[in-house]
Amino acid sequence: MTFIVNILVTAIAVLIAANLLPGVQVDSFVTSLLVALVLAFMNAIVKPILTILTIPITLFTFGFFLLVINAGIILLTDKLVDGFSVNGFWWALFFSFLLSITTGILNMLMGSKKGNEE
Repeated sequence: MTFIVNILVTAIAVLIAANLLPGVQVDSFVTSLLVALVLAFMNAIVKPILTILTIPITLFTFGFFLLVINAGIILLTDKLVDGFSVNGFWWALFFSFLLSITTGILNMLMGSKKGNEE
């Protein structure tokens, strides 16, 4: 049940972030749900692999390369989901920041806690 709530919260955050950033477009709520599902998959499977493969550059940049990985995951999601469009790396980076902040605020407002499985 927690997974479904997290996907719904992320989908709402995707809509909010897309409405605030002119370089990001989402066609509908269904599209934002697909984006949330793809991002969940990417963050669970692809991001750990990329993080391990890029440990040297991540250490050299004091962790800032993880921001590049986040933006890359957003751009890859753009290619995988029809109706979701990001106009370049910098918009993907801004979208990643705003999505994280918006999701955090929505979770705080809902009283959602990590690790609180129901």
